[in-house]
Amino acid sequence: MSFITTGTDPQSHIRAAREAERAGRTPEARERYEAALRSLSGTDDPGLAAKLLRWIAWTHSTDGEAHAALDTLEAAEAVAVASADDEALASILNTRAGTLFGLGELDEAHDLFERVRRLAARAGDRELEAIADQNLGTVASIRGDREVALGRFKASLVNFEALGEMTYVGPLLNNIGRLQSELGEDDEAERTLARARSLCVEQGDVHHLILVEVNRARLMLGSGQALRALRTAQEAREMASGVGDDRWLGEILLVSGSAHQVMGNSEVALNFLERALELGRKREDPKLIADVVLEQARALRSVGRNRDTLLRLNEARQLFERLRARLDLANVSERLGELEAAFMQIVREWGESIESKDAYTQGHCSRVSMYACMLAEAAGFPAADMSWFRMGALLHDVGKVSVPLDVLTKNGRLDDSEWAIMSRHPEFGVDLLEGIEFPWDVRPMIRHHHERWDGSGYPDNIAGERIPFEARILTIADVYDALTTTRSYRAAFSHEKAMEILRSEIGTTVDPSLFALFEDRVAPGIVERERVASAPRRQARASRRRALAV
Repeated sequence: MSFITTGTDPQSHIRAAREAERAGRTPEARERYEAALRSLSGTDDPGLAAKLLRWIAWTHSTDGEAHAALDTLEAAEAVAVASADDEALASILNTRAGTLFGLGELDEAHDLFERVRRLAARAGDRELEAIADQNLGTVASIRGDREVALGRFKASLVNFEALGEMTYVGPLLNNIGRLQSELGEDDEAERTLARARSLCVEQGDVHHLILVEVNRARLMLGSGQALRALRTAQEAREMASGVGDDRWLGEILLVSGSAHQVMGNSEVALNFLERALELGRKREDPKLIADVVLEQARALRSVGRNRDTLLRLNEARQLFERLRARLDLANVSERLGELEAAFMQIVREWGESIESKDAYTQGHCSRVSMYACMLAEAAGFPAADMSWFRMGALLHDVGKVSVPLDVLTKNGRLDDSEWAIMSRHPEFGVDLLEGIEFPWDVRPMIRHHHERWDGSGYPDNIAGERIPFEARILTIADVYDALTTTRSYRAAFSHEKAMEILRSEIGTTVDPSLFALFEDRVAPGIVERERVASAPRRQARASRRRALAV
């Protein structure tokens, strides 16, 4: 390999490149390194050529140009091997591992970092050993092994401080502080991040200072200091703007939106989050996109936009599922659990918001969900699908939000025109959930829970086993609750009377075999639940009677 000679001292270019790096001006740093490479002469140390190629590759990697980085590293590795320079080879392999890490190839990156650490230890290169430990800590952190990651980072810190390499210490302390925060060690995290901030300022390392400020803002937000978090995020944004480094702008906007949400400014929060989402999509950063979408769901939920909330939660779930395939197992699994809980909560609240319009149906969705789940379990419904079945049961009447309030709350029976509107609520419900893909399809439950076994139901007049199994389960639960609840036109029936009426509907309204299961396995459980729930009420009435007797 030959290089064009310019006659300019390569060291002056390298110094300028280092300064540009610290200021976050990566393209300028790359130009300077390339100029240094062109200025090499045949008498220069070939190890310097390998280093320059590695540094150029690093700038490509930092700018998200992974394949350009890997191509440059291939050339660097060839130079190092040709010159039998093991120390340079270890550094090149370290950069290659970092690039693979950025592509989500965690296993290959981890193995290369371990190889680098062994090469560095054998060569007595304490600095590279510290870098390898730091990178191994990052891999462990991504995989959710926080304690392992913290140990790696601390081992790296000892080496860097012993060497007096303070340039590395600030960024490393930032990683340690973030982990301490995730482990709930907030006081330690605050002290660590404060020291990281001071060192980054001292070293003029604006790139890492921005990231430290983002993590400090997250820590403040987690401890309820939303206003401080917002101000700190704004300072980070101003720094990023000053040096033209927008890599962390999406994270900054996410923290700002979260802070506004905590402060009750939901519409402002949504504005910040939408801009963060645009950046995430532009940079093709699925982790940022998923985090933003999840936060958007929280903000939408707080302003009562239930359908939009479920759409966002659905988008976040799909993104996290894709991330799980990239080995980011621990954190993504936690987020998926959080998403499922959020799904359930918003579905429950949406059901309650429907019921709040009609005093006679309050608690209906929750009770129907409970009865339906009891029957589904008795019928051998798969346990893995039960949470999503419950959501379908909670949402079975969601279409009623599209029914005019005067029809929904009419005190008495509906006339023909009113009934024509009310009877369309199953279809309205399916329309409302358009675009929301639950892991288990709840739409058949919503559309068909008013079909009848003999085909005289609505909206599709289907009969018998053509009615989806889960909808037949829901029908029994729905009718039972309607019979045992007071309505505007009649009082509630007793359990015994409701069961008698249901029994008379076998083969007409309800599935005969499912009703038999309901009567044998579910009804006794409902009676027992009611007995236990009513015991405190009976005791209270008895106490009042005794007090009056005295």
